[in-house]
Amino acid sequence: MKIPPYLKKGDLIGITCSSSKMELQAAEYAAGVFNSWGFRVHLGITVGTSFYNFSAPDELRLEELQDMLDDTEMKAIVFGRGGYGMVCILDQLDFTKFKKHPKWLCGYSDVTTLHNHVQSLYGIPTIHSMMCSGITPETVDNEYVASLKQALKGKAAKYNCAPHELNRSGKASGILIGGNLSLLANLSGTNSQPSTRGKILLLEDIGEYRYNVDRMMYNLKRAGWLDKLAGLVVGAFTESKETHIPFGQTEYEIIRDIVKEYRYPVCFGFPSGHTPENYALKLGMEHELTITEKQSKLFQCIV
Repeated sequence: MKIPPYLKKGDLIGITCSSSKMELQAAEYAAGVFNSWGFRVHLGITVGTSFYNFSAPDELRLEELQDMLDDTEMKAIVFGRGGYGMVCILDQLDFTKFKKHPKWLCGYSDVTTLHNHVQSLYGIPTIHSMMCSGITPETVDNEYVASLKQALKGKAAKYNCAPHELNRSGKASGILIGGNLSLLANLSGTNSQPSTRGKILLLEDIGEYRYNVDRMMYNLKRAGWLDKLAGLVVGAFTESKETHIPFGQTEYEIIRDIVKEYRYPVCFGFPSGHTPENYALKLGMEHELTITEKQSKLFQCIV
């Protein structure tokens, strides 16, 4: 494991939109927040532009992300938003300079693809966190935005969440991996698929039909993602969709049944995903998960 350096006052953060488009004004607001934290900010040319649903054509999104990965002055990249598009450019990225001078890659949703690719192939931690689109006047003072600031500065995370009736109690330690379920299922069978043995897996998603959540969970199970885990953390599943004839289970019930044969602890309802309650989590680093009848705790073991 090669941990990127934590940020100090005056360090440079890059903002890019490597997937879908976002409004320039929203990115500028987030940049102002980063400035207030003591950091300098570089806004990429993909911010505030559009090319159909993307921020820009593949070639331009690739060029800008490559430049930011290679820039030794830049200490973190916070993605503008998710959506779709990272997988289109992933295999063309060159991580040679990034491996020598790693930096924090911050985001979730479509950025799940990049998180898992970097951790699987290079063993470099990244931050699963809200992106610029989630930093607004309504959220700027909450604990979830603050958690990104603390993560960038190197503070170890200690998060609690309320008990859930579907939780499976227990204690586990291991490297935290995962992210968006749709993207993880898409990585099955590729060189970006991580080893899950002894790991704590995070899952979340948005806007999926419930039968499709069931199908993707079976994909993970059949591909070996679930059987050797140390623990499972299930975040938000928002904007659920149903077919004309209901599937008959919620996402949490689907996941509970898929993993019922395993004995590791399972936490439901963790504040992570496509929701304002979205804690910054250092993927690729050792965590401890403790689940009791009263609460669930996720603790980052090393800084």
